[in-house]
Amino acid sequence: MKKNILLVDGYNMIGAWPELQQLKKKEELGEARDQLLRILSHYRKYENVEVHVIFDAQLVPGIQKNYEAYHLNVVFTKENETADTYIERVAGELSNRLTQVTVATSDLAEQWLIFSRGALRKSARELYQEIKRTNKAITEESTYLKNKNLRRNSPWDAEQLMTLEQLRDKLS
Repeated sequence: MKKNILLVDGYNMIGAWPELQQLKKKEELGEARDQLLRILSHYRKYENVEVHVIFDAQLVPGIQKNYEAYHLNVVFTKENETADTYIERVAGELSNRLTQVTVATSDLAEQWLIFSRGALRKSARELYQEIKRTNKAITEESTYLKNKNLRRNSPWDAEQLMTLEQLRDKLS
């Protein structure tokens, strides 16, 4: 089974996702970045994918650094390096027979270049929709598990419950 790695152009997502756009318009870029990381962290855990979020240091000069937050790899590029340049380089380095790299960006030129290097591409909108589906699945699964735990203490097994339901239906 291949290891899955998702490279995300952070500011591209912030500019494309509605709730993050609102924060950007209010000039709360730090909060938008943090919220993006929280969203991607839930997605990473449920989908079992390694996530790298790349931000242009052009918007935060002199901050070049790599760190881990919310179990994600977060990268602020060098001052004269764009997120696109960084993603192109890393996608080429990480792509191999045992690793499937997917890049999330809405930059069409970037998508073509990434695809030529063996990585898959996903637009900001596609990733947003996928995250919404994942969040729905998480909610459904947690509701199911919560209800299952409530039924777990019942002295009846599934067959007995089915028989009781049939008897109830006959009476009504």
